[in-house]
Amino acid sequence: MNAREMNTNALLDARKVAATPRGVGVMCSIYADRARNAELWDVEGRRYIDFGAGIAVLNTGHRHPRVVEAMRAQLDRFTHTAYQIVPYGSYVELAERINALTPGSHAKKTAFFTTGAEAVENAIKIARAATGRPGVIALTGAFHGRSYMGMSLTGKVAPYKIGFGPFPASIYHVPAPIALHGVSTDDSLAAIDALFKADIEPRQVAAIIVEPVQGEGGFHMMPADFMRALRRLCDEHGILLIADEVQTGFGRTGRWFAMQHYDVLPDLMALAKSLAGGMPLSAVCGRAELMDAPAPGGLGGTYAGNPMAVAAAHAVLDVIEDERLCERANVLGERLKAMLGAVRATQPRIAEVRGPGAMVAVEFRDPATRAPDAAFAKAVQQRALAEGLLLLSCGVHGNAIRFLFPLTVEDAVFEEGLAILNRALQG
Repeated sequence: MNAREMNTNALLDARKVAATPRGVGVMCSIYADRARNAELWDVEGRRYIDFGAGIAVLNTGHRHPRVVEAMRAQLDRFTHTAYQIVPYGSYVELAERINALTPGSHAKKTAFFTTGAEAVENAIKIARAATGRPGVIALTGAFHGRSYMGMSLTGKVAPYKIGFGPFPASIYHVPAPIALHGVSTDDSLAAIDALFKADIEPRQVAAIIVEPVQGEGGFHMMPADFMRALRRLCDEHGILLIADEVQTGFGRTGRWFAMQHYDVLPDLMALAKSLAGGMPLSAVCGRAELMDAPAPGGLGGTYAGNPMAVAAAHAVLDVIEDERLCERANVLGERLKAMLGAVRATQPRIAEVRGPGAMVAVEFRDPATRAPDAAFAKAVQQRALAEGLLLLSCGVHGNAIRFLFPLTVEDAVFEEGLAILNRALQG
């Protein structure tokens, strides 16, 4: 058997089943060989249009030339020292850039980590250290990672929490305000008030953590009045407001950060995914006095702020600015929503099209019962994949398709993807 025969999708899939655990869920049975911008080719040479972008990691596309060149230049210098042992200027410079880009003119500091879950964990650590309080409030439908703290904060049981309990204590959930689900801002605020009366006094709450646009939960954007109310509530009780921008950051919503759609500021922000164009890098950015609450040695990690990832991130920030990808996100998002709106006129299973910028989702419900229709979402995903378009699902019920194409996607490739999507929605 030659090397190419060893690399068929079917043979690799059989080897995967034998060598890796089922707990690592895999959407596709195709195996990547190479990729460029918004296109990917499998080991058998078939081309796919990538509207998933590694789960929102590739806002600047696969292998952007400037990102590749930045990594190559760093590779020729050094690949690792552990920042806590021998620091390097690129880390400091990136922190300065993040401090300047994130919303608010107040003094800020940034620490780097490796994954989104690590960023969330460390945001909670910082909040507890700064306030001396244990409690954290999160929302139903939220996704904050697969670590134990991340799972505890996540407001979705299947598949993230099944069989893994018990979870860390002092974590509380309230319903997210989602009009389509019959939950208003007042309902969510009333739930917080009930929590304060029945479960934990506000003086024991360190933080409220919220995704400005829920990612795994279905691309639901939090209402402006809810975000203002959270800010007032936090200010009243000395609670910190943490914005989880792991999926929403770096141009996806048409702004550098989704919190820039609101007239309130968070105390801490968790960042990751598209920060480094495919390299593992995350960050916590926050008010300087809060970030300094943990003692030296309380933050960090062996690979935290790896120099290769930091080099990639510098290039990513340059590309987003120079290629005006925030503006591009709005243009592409409007094209997609216009197409989905036209299909909705004849496809009764489409319950809602939503999302800011290029963070767009389409939700499906049974037209007779209005029950979530996860089967139709899966069918759309499979029909699209058969025609060479990669799509991701989301939502507590798995009944939505989310769109996370690179913001650098060429117009012709984008239109080709929309044509495939249009056909997949007709079934």
